[in-house]
Amino acid sequence: MDDLSPQQETIAPDSGNPPKPAARKRGIGPVLGILVVVGMIVAGTMYWLDTRDFQTTDDAFVDAYTTQVAPRVTGQVTELLFADNQHVAAGQKLLLIDPADFQARLDQAKAQQSSALASLEQARAQVAVQQANVDQATANVRVADADLLQARQDYDRLRAIAPAAVSRQQIDAATAAFHSAEAKLDASRQTVSAARAQVRSAQAQALAAEASLNQAAANTRVAELQLSYCTLVAPVAGTVTHRTVSAGNYVSAGQPLFALVQDGRWVTANFKETQLADLHAGQDVDLVFDAVPSVRFHGKVDSFQAGTGSAFSALPAENATGNYVKIVQRLPVKILIDDDRLKGRPLMPGMSVTPSVRVR
Repeated sequence: MDDLSPQQETIAPDSGNPPKPAARKRGIGPVLGILVVVGMIVAGTMYWLDTRDFQTTDDAFVDAYTTQVAPRVTGQVTELLFADNQHVAAGQKLLLIDPADFQARLDQAKAQQSSALASLEQARAQVAVQQANVDQATANVRVADADLLQARQDYDRLRAIAPAAVSRQQIDAATAAFHSAEAKLDASRQTVSAARAQVRSAQAQALAAEASLNQAAANTRVAELQLSYCTLVAPVAGTVTHRTVSAGNYVSAGQPLFALVQDGRWVTANFKETQLADLHAGQDVDLVFDAVPSVRFHGKVDSFQAGTGSAFSALPAENATGNYVKIVQRLPVKILIDDDRLKGRPLMPGMSVTPSVRVR
């Protein structure tokens, strides 16, 4: 039988046929793996070369000064002169408190000041009266002195005349007139002393009246200030926010009513202490705001806080007690924004920023 069985049938290899697809794939796989590894190494190297010149952190936020506005007096709010999130200028009126009580106190203080002024004028007039009494008493002293001189001369003349030529009655009368003139002079001098004491007393009363007037004037100024505090004005320019008051509310002195976010903006970046070796003021910073993720803005390192965040916390760490675990600390770094492209964009305190400081 000429036919061969399947077991005996053989196929000679054809050296001219191409290799099968599976074989080609097995040859390409290692090449692709090598290319991927090389690509990863190149990409990693390029990333390292690019990032080694920067220090960055995602613990950074937009910052601004915030002023808590509170009234200086207690009373009922009659009117609000601003809208929520409105930008206001420094000195702009924002809120009115009922001024009736404070106006009454001012009127009372002015009345007391007028009364004190009248008392001062009266005291000054009394000083003038007492000074006139001193002048009159001084004149009386001169009169009494002249009378004494006359009495002494009459007495001396009679004593110089021979006793037989002068009666005893004349000598006694001259002696009495002389002693009376001395007594009148002493009395006149005492009157001058008393009048001068009255002048000092009147001057003291005038000083007391002047002090009362000054106190009344001070009370008037205080009342005027209290009345002016019924109008709450913006201490600085900024945006009004976080309002907690409405017209009709009764507010107390020192009670926060709303916040005023000032216009200036900067970035506070909390870098790890291990990143600070190459950082210094004046370095350029690339800023990426989450609110504007597609744009890199420019800034500059301004200053470093004089202490880590934990050093100023409400409950600072007590590292000298118990077990100690070293934790990498963070230091707030102030970064100024000097890119005009950010003008007009709504950058609010607390928004996230990713700063990259160029250190080389």
